[in-house]
This record gives sequence, C-alpha cells and structure tokens, in this order.
Amino acid sequence: MFRATVRFEPDVPGVWTDPETVETTVFRRADPPGDPGWLYFRDNLWRGECGDAEYMREVTEDALGVPVDSVSFREFRTSQSHLDDLRDAAATDLDLFNADTVDEVLSKYLGSSIHVTDEV
Repeated sequence: MFRATVRFEPDVPGVWTDPETVETTVFRRADPPGDPGWLYFRDNLWRGECGDAEYMREVTEDALGVPVDSVSFREFRTSQSHLDDLRDAAATDLDLFNADTVDEVLSKYLGSSIHVTDEV
C-alpha cells in the first residue's frame, strides 16, 4: 500500500480543480512468490521506504494515468498464507536478498510495515 499525491490538470480551458492535488491510497496486489514480479518489494523498497522515489513516482503515474507529485510506501498488507509463502521462498535463496535470515530479508526491504489481515 502506497500513499500518493496526485495532481489534476484539466485539458479543457476554463476548468480547474480545488484543490489541485489530493492524497490517495494506492494498492498493489503482491505477486505470489515465484511468479514474475514477486520480487517487486525487493527491487523497489529499502527499510520500508521507496528506494528510488522518482522511479516510484513515474511507475505510479503510469499506473494511475494522472500526474503524481509524490509517492511513499505505507505498508505491506498481506494474508498470513501469503506471508508464509513469502518467508518460505526467501528462505530457499537468502543470497537473492543478500541476507542471512528470513527476518533480515523482511526487515531490510519492508521495515516494520507488514500488516497481516484477511482483507487483502
């Protein structure tokens, strides 16, 4: 889950918004471990923050189809079964994460921002 500030830029003369920007919550479904894209968190987060803020802003802008002024990571919202699968997958290849333990993997990339819930 990310927090994004989006900007409205109406194309029609004489049309504007107030405010010009709003904050919104952006959700991205986590890919199952082993599927393409499952390393998204490793490739884009560091200690629970966006590793490259400009890149994440561009990715979010492309996904939403509106200008994005800023984006920040809020939490990794997941089910217990997905977290268990993620832990198992990380344990099979700790070198992929440059870590010695699964807990280190999760801490390195997600920080303390893991929220286990049935509402995923």
